[in-house]
Amino acid sequence: MLYATQLRRLQGTIISNKMQKTVVVNVRRLKVHPKYGKRFWVDTTYKAHDEKGEFRVGDEVVIEETRPLSKEKRWRVVKLVKRLALQEIDKNV
Repeated sequence: MLYATQLRRLQGTIISNKMQKTVVVNVRRLKVHPKYGKRFWVDTTYKAHDEKGEFRVGDEVVIEETRPLSKEKRWRVVKLVKRLALQEIDKNV
């Protein structure tokens, strides 16, 4: 059982902010195959609550587990780690 002090926190990159008060966060982690020992990346996407709509695509954020807010939304954005500069957004488009 998780208590208030044991909530999971993950760090990831926002890949979509097209919904109202919701962002989609991509969390990437390195996993090791149990038998062969090969390392590989695993990407997981989470829908997180963003009350003010202040985060943009490309921002690095920390999300925290919370009670169910909708059918698929069980995370909320806690803080901004790194903001993607506007020049970098123009290059990616």
